[in-house]
Amino acid sequence: MNGTAGSPLRSLLAIIAFMVVVVSGATTAYMFAGWSFGDALYMVLLTIYTVGYGEVRAINTPYLHAITITTIILGCTGMIMVTGYLVQALTFSQVQRLLGGNRVKTDIDKLQGHVIICGFGRIGVRLAKDLAIGGVKFVVLEREEARLGEARELGYLCWHGDATDEAALKIAGIERAKILATVLPSDAANVFITLSARSLNPDIKIIARAEEPSTERKLLQAGADQVVLPTHIGAERIAEIVLFPETGHFVRGSERMTRFDSVIRDLGLELDVAVIAADTAVSGLTVKDLEDRAKGAFFVIQINRSGGEVVTRPPSDLRVLPGDGVMVVGRSGGRIKAIFTAPAERARAGRTIY
Repeated sequence: MNGTAGSPLRSLLAIIAFMVVVVSGATTAYMFAGWSFGDALYMVLLTIYTVGYGEVRAINTPYLHAITITTIILGCTGMIMVTGYLVQALTFSQVQRLLGGNRVKTDIDKLQGHVIICGFGRIGVRLAKDLAIGGVKFVVLEREEARLGEARELGYLCWHGDATDEAALKIAGIERAKILATVLPSDAANVFITLSARSLNPDIKIIARAEEPSTERKLLQAGADQVVLPTHIGAERIAEIVLFPETGHFVRGSERMTRFDSVIRDLGLELDVAVIAADTAVSGLTVKDLEDRAKGAFFVIQINRSGGEVVTRPPSDLRVLPGDGVMVVGRSGGRIKAIFTAPAERARAGRTIY
């Protein structure tokens, strides 16, 4: 009984099955008295729905009286229960959604110094993944239910709301947040979110996405601390800024490093920062082991500890740990990412990981 009461949908299905048995049994009983299938079914439906159009045939024998009385008792009672459980099932789904929203709101209220990601599109998904690997607490603001469902399936803390609405930003804890990353595909929306976030929290660091280069100046004027053009940098750059702000600025924020980055790219190399995930083959390796595994694909020039420590010119016996950012210089072509993202299972099987 408790299990049935705890699941209105299961109870509804059970009582519908009961009604199918009642209708089938009563119809068969009338047919046994010589009625046609059509007359029998019509009589049963008139009885259980209490329409009162009159009898199809005369109920003039004790047998027919017994069938009719039984159909009235079981059928009418069953229809009342069907109606009740149907209302309960619809109400239960609404209550579940409300309670789920309250639990999420409670979890968000506990956050302090977290990151708010506005938008869970292509860049938002990648950004959330990198922040989760880095152990950073964050909440996703997304207005489209389908994308919000994807975020929930990935286990991310998220809220269904429009980030351009100040009320949604407040629910996401804008007053307590440390960083806001607005990565919507609309420049106008990102400008508006930046203005709202800056007015709600003057101290928050705002990283904004811009599709058009001309929007960069508008975002900076609106209060953004840094502007990212995805066509040039992408979500990984935002993750570097959030996870390793000092290094992120050093790598690509200064004019000197921009020129340096350009020079090494002309040489067929690239400068990259990879975040170490716990379930990858490189987690826990020493710098020497990491470079040996790369077989000349790159060499490590700096390690950014998840706790904030920056190790330049790391010694060969220093181990890289989950959440660390490893800055490397190596040959371009995607091999760097392949090495850092290879799962640990493949390494244990003794197979090549790149």
